[in-house]
Amino acid sequence: MNTNTTRLAGRAALIIGGSRGIGAAVVRRLASEGADVAFTYRDAAHPAAALVAQVESSGRRGLAIGADSADADALRAAVDTVADRFGRLDVLVINAALYPVGPIDEVALEEFDRTIAVNVRAPFVAATAAARHLGEGGSIITIGSNVAERTVFPGLGLYVLSKTALIGLTKGLARDLGGRGIRANLVHPGPTDTDLNPADGPYSDTIRGFTALGRYAEPAEIAATIAHLASDDARYVTGATIAVDGGFTV
Repeated sequence: MNTNTTRLAGRAALIIGGSRGIGAAVVRRLASEGADVAFTYRDAAHPAAALVAQVESSGRRGLAIGADSADADALRAAVDTVADRFGRLDVLVINAALYPVGPIDEVALEEFDRTIAVNVRAPFVAATAAARHLGEGGSIITIGSNVAERTVFPGLGLYVLSKTALIGLTKGLARDLGGRGIRANLVHPGPTDTDLNPADGPYSDTIRGFTALGRYAEPAEIAATIAHLASDDARYVTGATIAVDGGFTV
């Protein structure tokens, strides 16, 4: 656990999709560095409540907001709620995503629309809503995927399409918001040990073999990079795509 409790002191953060996995690790890390932290969740109410308790036990304010990332109005309302409740918004982390798997020529239009709504439209909606509240030093960090750079398995076409779109969104946000001192960056995690992609899963040995380090990441390792990007230590980093993938794409 990071011991720096001041780097983000006095700041307020919102994580879109923060009740478990990488999102929950980000919530804990930002709180440990001094931020008040809110996060959205869709249906994991009990884990969400437990995570708020963890944030508050560290002396920070925590807030869980039920919101489906496919619902643009709910996302905008979540952003406004955080800015109102905490009196400010400094950091937005966009983590929620769907992970469709299957041959791209068999994708139903309904699945395509739902995936784009959550994986592409939601980041756009959340980022543009947050931009109305962010000030000088504000940071938008979107979570992409290593497979946007190296797709080694079939059946990921729709997912890759959605995650590749975030590269363009990040560049556009960085250029349009840079004059206001707001930064936008994209993090591409590699294989990460979560309940959706466990390090002891049926294909984990194969997946590990694609990384240079030969292992899965812990969610906290992804969160550490996000905390850096959220802080003034990264005040000259914007429009960047940063791989935290154990060498998956080398």
